[in-house]
Amino acid sequence: MRPISLLLTLALATPALAAPASANPAPATLTYGGENFRALAAESYRLAGMPGDFGTWLAQAYARSGVPLGKGGTSLTAALDARKAELAAAQGAQRDQLARDTAAWAHRFIKKAVPKFSLERGFEFASMAKTGERQCLLQSVVIAGLLQRAGLDAGLEMVWKSQSGQESNLGHVTSVLRLPSGAGDVQVDASEPEPFARHVGVLAWADGDYRFLTPVFESDGRITAYSRVDGGGRVPAGKLTFLDLPYVRSQFNYYRGERATGGWLGTGTGRSTPEGLKVSEKYLRAALQDNPHNALAANVLGNVLRKEGRDAEARSQYLAAGRLYAAQGHTPAGAEANLKWARGQAGGAHGVLGRVFGLATLPWNR
Repeated sequence: MRPISLLLTLALATPALAAPASANPAPATLTYGGENFRALAAESYRLAGMPGDFGTWLAQAYARSGVPLGKGGTSLTAALDARKAELAAAQGAQRDQLARDTAAWAHRFIKKAVPKFSLERGFEFASMAKTGERQCLLQSVVIAGLLQRAGLDAGLEMVWKSQSGQESNLGHVTSVLRLPSGAGDVQVDASEPEPFARHVGVLAWADGDYRFLTPVFESDGRITAYSRVDGGGRVPAGKLTFLDLPYVRSQFNYYRGERATGGWLGTGTGRSTPEGLKVSEKYLRAALQDNPHNALAANVLGNVLRKEGRDAEARSQYLAAGRLYAAQGHTPAGAEANLKWARGQAGGAHGVLGRVFGLATLPWNR
């Protein structure tokens, strides 16, 4: 087949992109003790074949931690409910400071209760309870859940450019607190030694789609606006929507695919195996079923298909991922190399498969 005909065939075979779920999807409700929090944890326990309840474990971890929240009693729920009442009674700058103090407490508590960081297993609620391991997605979900239980507006954003300016392919997740006064957002990141981070590139929902954004920081660390990387202007902090529940669910399945034993990264075996690649493919497809607009999952599924020798399917998948990145305003280097290979251009992506900007998780500070 001639190159032009091949590219036309691939373009026609590329899966159509689903329309966004709504004009402005709701940020994920992740309240500690709530239905969504319990469901995410229960799924992790089920996959691990592990009995018990994560909410109960977290309450016990709080009792053991020696990191109390205010003077709201010995139980985690009592302390959070007491802080919620304090916040409701406070006003203006005092309320904002109390919100920041609550976020700083959540940061200290998670780092003390779960001291180990694991890229391989730390995204599972079951791993946090069984082996005391955490990772950026899970720690951010727990922090947001605790803050929401205290009555605060908190959620998640993906990070594609770190505090130092290091770029990745959506390589990190942080929790974010919206200050009660509306004065802006603050990043709360348990992968950093101090509670409040300043990651300079994030992804969240704005202007009708997921967008690659550059936060606009004030001197005190508040984000007052987000500049669209594609030149589409600025979004006031209050108009940005934290990641919705389908995206959060999708990321859990993404990491299950990325870190599958013998999967595309060769986790646990040092190499990819046919069986492991099938597991990676299974979870990456589940991630895209959860949220068809997860560009990272779409791109890495192409990597898996390519490793399996399914080049035509890989090309189609890379083109689909490329359209997602383009719509969201930025194409990371690894995805751009994959697109060149899919289009039959010089260079290509063989050397990219194992390079850090093709992964979802970078070795941030812990």
